[in-house]
Amino acid sequence: MESFEKRWYVLHTYSGYENRVKINLESRAQSMKMDDYIFRVVVPEEKETEVKNGKEKEVVHKTFPGYVLVEMVMTDESWYIVRNTPGVTGFVGSHGAGSKPAPLLPEEINSILHSLGMSTRTVELKVENGETVKIIEGAFSGLEGQVAEIDEEKQKLKVNIDMFGRETSTELDFDQVDKID
Repeated sequence: MESFEKRWYVLHTYSGYENRVKINLESRAQSMKMDDYIFRVVVPEEKETEVKNGKEKEVVHKTFPGYVLVEMVMTDESWYIVRNTPGVTGFVGSHGAGSKPAPLLPEEINSILHSLGMSTRTVELKVENGETVKIIEGAFSGLEGQVAEIDEEKQKLKVNIDMFGRETSTELDFDQVDKID
């Protein structure tokens, strides 16, 4: 049975090939016109500061080595494209023989994405630096500000707002603002 609901799945990959799988999968989704079925591909990583030979160094570690998260609509075609991406060895939660995998529970993916500082919702926001947006959610709801920085990967942006006659910078999720036309 096919589901047309966008959900998160876990891919098993060769360890050390997580970022290559992400690039391959995003490329295949675009070239095979599956942008409406395969949405976000996330390699969970965390930064740590290590001290080696008396020098501090920031190191990025994979949170789940050998695994990649993908947000997709599970159809036979999207399953085939993801499953046959170079470096992917299979879906976690699949019984094999072409069976469809079980998606992550909403509370599981919310916890993972929240720990990565990412939003669980994908929002299309077409703004550029310098454009004015209206804040629709959070502590600064109702205020307007200018976009100073955009992070498409994490779906966050820095907005400069005018508070008490001083310019203040705040970081917001894409779903917390509306573009002003």
